[in-house]
Formats: sequence, C-alpha cells, structure tokens
Amino acid sequence: MTPQEFETSLKKGIIPTVCFLYGEEQFLVERAVHMLLDRATDPTLKDFNFNVFFGNESKGVDIVDAAQTLPMFSERRAVLVKRAEQLKAEALEIMLPYIKNPSPGTCLLLTGIKIDQRKKFFLEFKKHGVLVEYKCFYDNKLPGFIQTESVSQGKPIETAAAELLSALIGNNLQELSSQIEKLVVYAGTKPRITVDDVRVMASSSKAFTAFELAKFVGLRDLPNSIRSLDALFLNGEGAPMLIGALSRHFRQLWRVRELLDKKMPQADIGRELSINSFFLGDIVAQARNFSRVELQRIFDEFYRCDVASKTGGQPYTLLHGLTMGICTGSW
Repeated sequence: MTPQEFETSLKKGIIPTVCFLYGEEQFLVERAVHMLLDRATDPTLKDFNFNVFFGNESKGVDIVDAAQTLPMFSERRAVLVKRAEQLKAEALEIMLPYIKNPSPGTCLLLTGIKIDQRKKFFLEFKKHGVLVEYKCFYDNKLPGFIQTESVSQGKPIETAAAELLSALIGNNLQELSSQIEKLVVYAGTKPRITVDDVRVMASSSKAFTAFELAKFVGLRDLPNSIRSLDALFLNGEGAPMLIGALSRHFRQLWRVRELLDKKMPQADIGRELSINSFFLGDIVAQARNFSRVELQRIFDEFYRCDVASKTGGQPYTLLHGLTMGICTGSW
C-alpha cells in the first residue's frame, strides 16, 4: 500500500488490525503514526488501551500479550512497537501466529526504518496486514510537498516561494514543516505566502547562508563565497551539510549546462527541468560559468572532500580549498 492509499483509507475510517510503517523519511512515518493512533484510540481512555514497546528490548511475547488483551470501555486498543526492525528472530517467530490471526479489537502498529521483505515474517505480514514504506523525497518533489503542507497549515504558498524554500532547506521535511508554520504566522492576513516572505523569514537561518554560498560559488564570486562560508562555520555548521548543499546546486547546473550545449532555448530548459521562471535566469547564468569537463572535476572534488572530512580532515580547510578551487578554476 502506498502512503497516499493508506491516508485515504484512514480518512474513510478503515483501521488496520496489523500495520507496519517504515522508511527513511521518519518525519512522514511519525506523522502517519499520529494519524492512525488518533483514529484508533479514544484519547480519554489511552491509559487503559495503549501500550508502547521497543523492538530492541522486547521478546515478542509481551507484545502479543498486550495485543490479545481486550480493550477497556472502548471498541479498540492500540499497541505500538517502535524500532521494530530490531526485533530478534525469536521474537518475530513468537509474533507470527498473531500476525496471521490478529485480534479484531486491537490495532498492532510497528514502525522502523528498514526491513527485509524476503523474511518469512514480512512475507506473511504482507498477506495479513498493511505494509507502508515512506521513502525520502526527491528534490523535484519538495515544492509539491511544501504547497500541500502550506494549505494544510492554513495558507497557500506561491509556486516560486515553494521552490525557493525547497532550495534553502533541502529535503529535511521536519525543518520544512517548521518553516512553513512560521511563514503562515508571518504572512498574517495575506492571502498567500510570497517569495519575499520566505526571504525575510529565512535570512537569519543557516539554510539561507548555505543557499547563498551555493549561489556565490556558482557565480564564481570568491569574496562573497568566502564570506558565506565563514558565516556558516561561525554558526557551527559542518562539512556534510555544506557539501550536500553545493552538490544539489551543482547537479542542477550540470543538467542545465548539458541542455545549453544542445542549444536548447532558455524557456525550454525551464520546462524540461521544471525550473520556475523566477529563478531560471540566474541558474542559466551560473551554468554558463562552467563547462561539463569542469563540472565533472568539481564533482570529483565534492567526493574527495566528503571522504576527507569523514576521515580526519579539517572541515574548514577542506571547504575553503574547495570553494577557492571552484571560484578560481585552480586545483
């Protein structure tokens, strides 16, 4: 079952008796957990009808006992197992008969990050329960998530503003949701959140400085690039986030450069790569600063810098050298 299908079924009042929510995007997993538990249990009777277990601590029998306990003063009880991917093989064997024949008055919910669907337990789980994976969002899906989230929080957001926010924050959905909440409040009585709203709210954040760094490096503006880099390190930011931000930005520049080399018109490039016209001119101008040969070398340096930062290299020295190399073309 897809996350969308799962959410639709919950809204129709369909509560699964056994359910496993998992995936790398834990923000969405946690949100789905709350959505399910809100519908599965009466909050005023939660003390009587709700149990929480942890896979690395449970032997399985305690989970089954709780799941087989009849609900008190309610039609349903809920049992939540966190870190369920850490359940030992013995625990899974104990739970397997219950998965095949669950109690109709219990919602048994397991959560985790990664599972092996080849195992007997999960093969049976797919037959008798609901298995939902929450994958990390690709960058091109983030503006859509932002627009949906903004509407759900009470105010729509301009398409260009959503794209700017996704560029600033990246695919950290928890941080995106938090920023949207602030933007909804900041926008006040305005009918929608604008690009200017995003710029004002993000101007003091580390994410905005990282966005600035990527932009200045793309422009090969060495003084401002070093200024942005210094600001980020003064704010305590580390090499992984900076390399990630630069990599995302230059991946887009590389795709634009390839289309420029094919003599594709600028407007067609925007449509092909789903780049809002508000940002297209700046991105194309930056892409013109680099040949594909240079971009290949830059990505080799991203990889080298990332490995070095994780094996004892000095983060600032590495990033300073990387920035200098890209801006001046001297390696």
